[in-house]
Amino acid sequence: MQADLACEAIQVPVRRFGRTGLAMPVITAGLMRAKYSWNCHEISNVSQDSQDNLEQVVDRALSLGINHLETARAYGTAESQLGAVLKKYPRESYILQTKVAPSSDPEEFSAAVIDSLGRLGVAHVDLLAIHGVNDFETLWQVCRKNGCLAAARRLRDLGKVRFIGFSGHGPTDVLLEAIRCEEYEGFDYLNLHWYTIFQAHTSVIEEAAARDLGVLIISPSDKGGMLHSPPQKLVDLSHPLTPMQFNDLFCLSRDEIHTITVGAARPDDFNEHVSVVRELKARREQVGKIYMRWQSVMREATGMGRPDENWTDWPSWTRTPGYINISFILWLYNLAVGWDLLEYGRSRYRQLGLDVRWVPGNNAAAVQQYDFAKVAERAGVPKEKLVDMLNKAHKLLSCDGPTE
Repeated sequence: MQADLACEAIQVPVRRFGRTGLAMPVITAGLMRAKYSWNCHEISNVSQDSQDNLEQVVDRALSLGINHLETARAYGTAESQLGAVLKKYPRESYILQTKVAPSSDPEEFSAAVIDSLGRLGVAHVDLLAIHGVNDFETLWQVCRKNGCLAAARRLRDLGKVRFIGFSGHGPTDVLLEAIRCEEYEGFDYLNLHWYTIFQAHTSVIEEAAARDLGVLIISPSDKGGMLHSPPQKLVDLSHPLTPMQFNDLFCLSRDEIHTITVGAARPDDFNEHVSVVRELKARREQVGKIYMRWQSVMREATGMGRPDENWTDWPSWTRTPGYINISFILWLYNLAVGWDLLEYGRSRYRQLGLDVRWVPGNNAAAVQQYDFAKVAERAGVPKEKLVDMLNKAHKLLSCDGPTE
């Protein structure tokens, strides 16, 4: 479903972004994919084509009312490229967010934020996210006495930052503890992963709503199933919407969620999203029926209505034999056999064991070397069945596995 977006009068809806009070567009312009390079030292080498493209992405977003621009210090040349574009716009015409990783030295963290402001060419950012609160050690580092959150609040008091949040790719218990942090006024908002294919963090968005935190969903299209190039099964199940449009509306049907990122590599990447978000209320019933079709197919293939339905049956990868990430592996397997998301599953599976912070633990290649009796007993399944499930998942998801 593609709508004619030639008319620039189209404006996306806004929602109150929790206690920040910001009128946040329901679509955020994520600018990671429009950058030139991951290497921040290559800014002098940015091609004119790359810079022109990023400028066109920003222009297009703002023309559609997508005035929340989101980037990060870790995104190579992105901040500096965006800073060159922002010079032509009044500062009050956009909501600017960047993300800066925490440090064991809060002064180093503060210096990084100030340097990012310089790259962006602005006196302040509206939203500063402490980037990558993925485990309890990092959370402690951030929230401890005179840690990074305290440093961020000092920057707020100096007018360098308006509101402070965090981005998290970690387990539910870490995210919940971060939301509940009360030191230094706690957090004002959070960025996290939650979408149709992954709802294990539902308690997180519910807790955020109870505490009036703004909620931004990270990468709902790409990390949410590579829905920019969906399998035919999901195309058929989502009709008359595209899978990406359905997922947008599914996310935004939760009142706790205020905005979802569109990682635009080109100006027209917004089109498919904008064409439906204004119709959220009118399409709620349709979205519900489509989701029932998705669930029916998943249930037929796996016995579960959601691919992550048994996520909490298994212990954290830090407490499994061989550090095998059982929840993650079986989730990917269910996605592959239930919704034909095999390419997505394999792309994530190959990151296991590589010390990727948001894809932690090991794959199931060495499952025969360990005793899973206690893990299986806790989940109420025979040990042999668990081992068989992990073996099947590894065979399907490993690079050398079959496609059928």
